[in-house]
Amino acid sequence: YRLLLLYTHLLGSSMSGVLNTVDQRTNLVGENRLELLLFSLNSRQVFAINVFKVREVIKVPSLTKMPGSHHHITGVASLRGVSVPVIDLRAAIGFPPSRLDNQEENLIITEYNRTVQGFLVGQVRNIINTAWTEIQPPPKTAGRANYLTAITQIKDSKGSEIVEIIDVEKVLAQIIDYDISISEGVLDNNLVNEMVGRNVLIVDDSSTARSQVKGTLSQLGLNIIECRDGLEALNLLKSWSDEGKNVVEELLLMITDAEMPEMDGYKLTHEVRSDPRMKDLYITLNTSLSGSFNEAMVEKVGCDRFISKFQPDLLVEVAQDRLRDILS
Repeated sequence: YRLLLLYTHLLGSSMSGVLNTVDQRTNLVGENRLELLLFSLNSRQVFAINVFKVREVIKVPSLTKMPGSHHHITGVASLRGVSVPVIDLRAAIGFPPSRLDNQEENLIITEYNRTVQGFLVGQVRNIINTAWTEIQPPPKTAGRANYLTAITQIKDSKGSEIVEIIDVEKVLAQIIDYDISISEGVLDNNLVNEMVGRNVLIVDDSSTARSQVKGTLSQLGLNIIECRDGLEALNLLKSWSDEGKNVVEELLLMITDAEMPEMDGYKLTHEVRSDPRMKDLYITLNTSLSGSFNEAMVEKVGCDRFISKFQPDLLVEVAQDRLRDILS
């Protein structure tokens, strides 16, 4: 929340009326709502990312070139003594590279998966408050190569326009090598045979995130079932229950993202806990959002565990701990 208050300070008093109090923000996410920071990439299209991942928005400072760095990294900014890599978001999603001499260029400083990075963008517009039910997956005709995790529509006095929500995890995955190998000593050899064939449900709107979790847990012989959002997962679980299946016996555990179109991970957990047929399902929140925020939300909605994304050893430990509980 300090990050959000800092963001208000940096953008000036004109933005202060847009941001809510800390308590209101906690309720916002718990009620299947979110806030999006809208920006352009010097084109007519409007893009967005979740405000909860934004540390601050600043004008582009002096950048230091990094020889040998990824071609989408424009340079490194020194912010209060910390070196922050700056990613050209235009180039990263397939547009022509940004021009640093453009007066509308801004830097969005974000924190994803325990790393801090800046995204070079064009004009930063405003923040909108919306419901996850208003957020839709990209059209299937967009193909797998697109860098969108979702789209939504906003309306004002001038009409309506499409907002494209960036799949930041996919952008980062092409720059940062996310290793899915399991460290020596993490795997419990006494559980290897017991793991094989058990089902794990992965719920995440990012195909990149799903593939990384699947790539990690498949090494244990686990069978991975994938859903792209909370509503799809809830409907699947309800259909199993309606068929007379015991969800807790069908699944070793469910691993869910927090931010997803139509229904977020918090709302999904709340709905599961509210259904007597599946209330004891073991649920792990696996998200790139900040740990301090999620620890409060985990307690509020009733998740069993919370881990930050892209930590293969922790994913293995969660699966093994759950299996030990079942076998004990």
